[in-house]
Amino acid sequence: MFSKNTEKLESFVGVNSLFKGDIKTKGTIRIDGTLEGNVDVDWLILGETAQLKGDAIARGIIVGGKVEGNIKAREIIEIKTKGQVIGEITTSKLSIAEGARFEGRSTMPKEESNVVELQAIEKAR
Repeated sequence: MFSKNTEKLESFVGVNSLFKGDIKTKGTIRIDGTLEGNVDVDWLILGETAQLKGDAIARGIIVGGKVEGNIKAREIIEIKTKGQVIGEITTSKLSIAEGARFEGRSTMPKEESNVVELQAIEKAR
């Protein structure tokens, strides 16, 4: 899921941590503790012990723990075997492992074709 440029972990919320408030940052964040607030990052990894009570927006999200809120990813959302999502999911690619729990609605917007954009640009010239 991650390219070599995004593999580096910039931020971390540990297992025994409780964080209340919103997080907005560039790069990748891994949460193994509890976060009560919203997350806006490039990549979000929620470990098996993670609990997120709030909404998340990212390029990609891996859910190994529990999310109570809406999650939106521009590229992919992956819910692992022990992952739980209670809320709405919006993404172009969704992967739910056997044993995972998803309670809510999912929306998968159509990817727009770049061909149309290129034709429109050439006509404008």
